[in-house]
Amino acid sequence: MPSKRTNNTITGPLGFRAGSVACGLKTGHALDLAVLACECPAVAAGVFTTNKVFAAPIAVCRKHLAAGQAQALVVNAGNANACTGPGGMKDAQAMTVQTARALGIDPQRVLVASTGIIGQRLPMPRVRSGIDAAIGKLADTPKAGREFARAIMTTDRYPKTAFQQIHLDRCVVCIAGVAKGAGMIAPNMATMLCFITTDVAISPTLLSRLFRHSVDKSFNAITVDNHMSTNDTAVILASGLAGNATLKSLASASKFAAALDDICLDLALQMVSDGEGATKGLEVAICGARTVADARTAALAVANSPLVKCALFGGDPNWGRIISAVGACDIACRQERIDCRIGSQYVLRKGSPVSVDRRSLAKIMAAKVVQITVDLHMGRAEFCCYGCDLTPEYVRINAEYHT
Repeated sequence: MPSKRTNNTITGPLGFRAGSVACGLKTGHALDLAVLACECPAVAAGVFTTNKVFAAPIAVCRKHLAAGQAQALVVNAGNANACTGPGGMKDAQAMTVQTARALGIDPQRVLVASTGIIGQRLPMPRVRSGIDAAIGKLADTPKAGREFARAIMTTDRYPKTAFQQIHLDRCVVCIAGVAKGAGMIAPNMATMLCFITTDVAISPTLLSRLFRHSVDKSFNAITVDNHMSTNDTAVILASGLAGNATLKSLASASKFAAALDDICLDLALQMVSDGEGATKGLEVAICGARTVADARTAALAVANSPLVKCALFGGDPNWGRIISAVGACDIACRQERIDCRIGSQYVLRKGSPVSVDRRSLAKIMAAKVVQITVDLHMGRAEFCCYGCDLTPEYVRINAEYHT
């Protein structure tokens, strides 16, 4: 069996290098522009915001990913390049052209992503110098991977990374991911950037299918403030250098699919735990629904309820707010069938309250992550989503975040 590799950053999978610099898009000389490059054309897939108001980089990426290949991406923080008109589109395209020229590749194989303030043009002289400097720093080291994770941050309190190794055909396959996101988080997807690298050999069609499935259960199942962003981007690049037989079917890819699911959910939960001003996490499971769509609707209604989120912050097991949020949804449910648990304690059975141990319930509400389960007893479908509390600090952060 081949030995494990020790670089657990986004440059860990074979073939990937990263370079990050501070070019003045953020204050305080923080890293704010990064380039990720693959030594060969990589199989690629992406999932983007469904907001009808979307940033210029989204349009560029959708076009460039049509062929299912990419070899590099350039990303900046501090400026979203959103709602910037035709000039913003030219800026995004210029970023791909300059990156491609420096790397000696086709501009159609370069992806671009931006995050930050909406409605301002990029300061392109700074961006251009930053791209050249970042490419000059390209390396496959753990340090380069860690700096890339920091360069994409905005209001994040810490970088978000995940890594796994699996064995396929006696080959070590690595999967690594980085993400940013703390506010404007709501399906689909979040104000998030996520970049995943892997050295698995896989067909473009299968990679796209698996990635969309993973995103649906992770980044599309989290919410901080029920506000969809203009720049949501999740991209996966597969270099194919691990040496495994190319994955072409769901049956052959089961182990890789499970690891990819884990990576995406890990990153998604890190975003929720780092939600702007958040002190507690929330896990809402709806079961016994007639359809998965009903379960999803109800789960997100609870997780997005300002009243539920405030009760979570205050440690108040106010199950009335939970049930009210479920009942207000346009789903199939009947009051006399609903059960509700907070943690392991039932607070409602068949639509009627039950006596509870208040001390035990207080301990449950004081936990770092509070679990809420609602059984509708209408069918067999279920869905789980993840959120956080609403705090005065969230209000302060967003009141002071000015254009």
